Order: sequence, then C-alpha cells, then structure tokens
Amino acid sequence: MAQELERNRLAGMRTHVIAEARRAFDQQYPHAALTEVVGLICAYEEEGNIGAVLDAMPSEACGLPLTTLLIVDGGDDQTAAIGREKGFLTFEFPTNLGHGVALQVGYRLCIELGAEYVVTLDADGQNDPSEIPTMLQPLVNNESDFVVASRRLGVDTTSDRFRKIGVVFFSKIMNAMTGADLTDTSNGYRALRVTMLADVIDRLTQEQYQTAELLITCLKRGWRVSEQPTLWLPRQSGETKKGKNWLFGFRYSRVVLGTWWRER
Repeated sequence: MAQELERNRLAGMRTHVIAEARRAFDQQYPHAALTEVVGLICAYEEEGNIGAVLDAMPSEACGLPLTTLLIVDGGDDQTAAIGREKGFLTFEFPTNLGHGVALQVGYRLCIELGAEYVVTLDADGQNDPSEIPTMLQPLVNNESDFVVASRRLGVDTTSDRFRKIGVVFFSKIMNAMTGADLTDTSNGYRALRVTMLADVIDRLTQEQYQTAELLITCLKRGWRVSEQPTLWLPRQSGETKKGKNWLFGFRYSRVVLGTWWRER
C-alpha cells in the first residue's frame, strides 16, 4: 500500500512538472508546428556540447524539411538558453525527470504537432547529424518503420572495450528474445515513423534506458526494424550521465527483461 501511494505521488509530480513545462512552451511558441521530419535531441546539462550539435543539424533530409526539437531535462546549466539563443524549438523541464521521460514528451509533441518521421540523436556529439538522411531513407522508401544506427556495421571511434562488449552481449540477448537480427540494440541514434510511435507511446514507462523498451515493444507489436551503419564518435566534452559500466549494465538488463516480460 505504501509503495503504491509513493508511486502515485511521484507520477502526480511528474505529470505536474510536464504540464508546467508545456504551458511555458506554448507561451513561448504559441503557433508551434513541426515539419515532416523532426530531429529530436534530449539533453541534460550539455552546455559544453549542445551548441556544436545544434549548429550541425540540417534543415532538410531526403528532400523533406527538418525541424530540430530540443527537450531539456532540467539541470542548472545553460543548455536551454543555448538552444533558444540559436533559434531552435526548446522545451524545458523545470527539474530533471529522466531521459526516457524527455523522449516520451518529445514523441507526444511530434504526434500532436503533425510530424511524419522522427530522428533521435544524442546531445553529447557522439552522433553525426550529417548522417540523418542515411537514417531516414529506409522510412521514406517505406522499407522500414524503425531504423537503428549500428556502430558495429559502421565505425566506432571510441575506446571503451567494456561498452563494446556490452553492445554485442545485449544485442544477442534482445535478438534471442524477439527473433530480430540486429547488431546494435542500445544505440540512441534512431529514425522512427510517427504512426508507429502513436501505436506504442502509451506503453512506454521507463524514465531511463528507453532504447531497449522502445525497440522490444515495437518488435513485439510487429513493426519493421532495420539498421544503418553509422559513425560513433567520442563524447565531445564532459562525462556520461549513464554511470559506471557495471551500473549501466545492471539497470539496462532490468529494462530489457522487464519489457520482454511485459510484451511477451
């Protein structure tokens, strides 16, 4: 009983924070509309990286106009201010809610405001925005509904061998669970069909590590998933928010197993 009350309390607080952020967004952008393609970037205290990432975002991809939408997940630095100063749509939480929550809010905005495709990429500079057309093309060609970037099929310039082992390990586990044949199931660089997001959005619950939850849910519901080779770059500056490798692995495993059990 006490645990349920605590869950309800936290859920109510999260709903209130998102509603306050939405009111501020609507006041700042009273006529907000999205183009067919949205580049969705969720950021938490990335003032040292976000400017360069935003500067590299294209205004079109595969012949379609692209709008960049920045979701700032709280924090005490200038990430949101940089996004606004550069003229990008910026949605800011007043407090940190988690990367998964930020993505869910971004997805809902894309569904509501008329986008057709969403490309998600990291705010730390590890993904190359010039590869957005590569990620998007299978969706435009109606060959896929969900495109995952693969650092294993492409080029991985990072040096953390434990993370590289983890990429292989989790890909094998998730392939066994879903019947897929993917090489990089933990990559946050993704191209997504908005009709697919509308089908799964209410099933997404994770505050962190949402890549696994989204991927397993979409596969289990029959959506087409494919991969594209991409370049994986070192973080431009600062430290990862994912924590130590062992902690990230443990938490990611819980999400994988929990989502699979829910969707089986």
